[in-house]
Amino acid sequence: MEEKKSPKANLENKKLMFMQIGLIISLFVAWLAFEHKSYDKREIDPNLLRAVENVEEEMVEITKQEEQKPQPVEMPKQTTQLEIVEDDVEVEDIEINAEVEQNEIIEEYTAPEVEEEEVVEQEIFQIVEEMPAFPGGEMKLMEHIAKNIKYPQIARESGIQGRVFVGFVVEPDGSISNVKLLRGIGGGCDEEAMRVIKGLPKWKPGKQRGKAVRVSYQIPVNFKLQ
Repeated sequence: MEEKKSPKANLENKKLMFMQIGLIISLFVAWLAFEHKSYDKREIDPNLLRAVENVEEEMVEITKQEEQKPQPVEMPKQTTQLEIVEDDVEVEDIEINAEVEQNEIIEEYTAPEVEEEEVVEQEIFQIVEEMPAFPGGEMKLMEHIAKNIKYPQIARESGIQGRVFVGFVVEPDGSISNVKLLRGIGGGCDEEAMRVIKGLPKWKPGKQRGKAVRVSYQIPVNFKLQ
């Protein structure tokens, strides 16, 4: 089998072939110049012409491959939808005066003040037609306080005893609020008395003219060493 020649080798062979053809033609012209001094037409050797034709047929035209350019990608056309508005819609004409004289004074815009609504607390009564009451009466109230009170250790060791007066408000729903100390004895007794009062269950609210109202109330809490 014949070995395949590389493109470079083929090109070298073709160049050598062209040089041989040129040399043959030059020799042929020189021979005609020396042998034929007249201008009479001579017949050319047909074998020589066939050799030249065969060489020309073997010549292969070297063509340069054209680079393929990338085809542009067609982008989808965007369509805009137009909303048709009816002509019978009435539009108010607004006059805008863009011309202002140099000496004209323009008043500054001030936002209107918003008045804050005042939260009015309900009146706290001292005495009402129907005073608030603990469920079960005063005896049950004293029993509840005595059951839940804890004598502070500091007051016990220091021998502190006496009455702590605590004030509070019975709300229209019977709950206890605004608990505060009116008079204390110290030693932790004041804080303990306020703690117990804050934990009282709901009372029967006080009433004025048949309507439940806020009523101020106060209770003495006794601390006595046995």
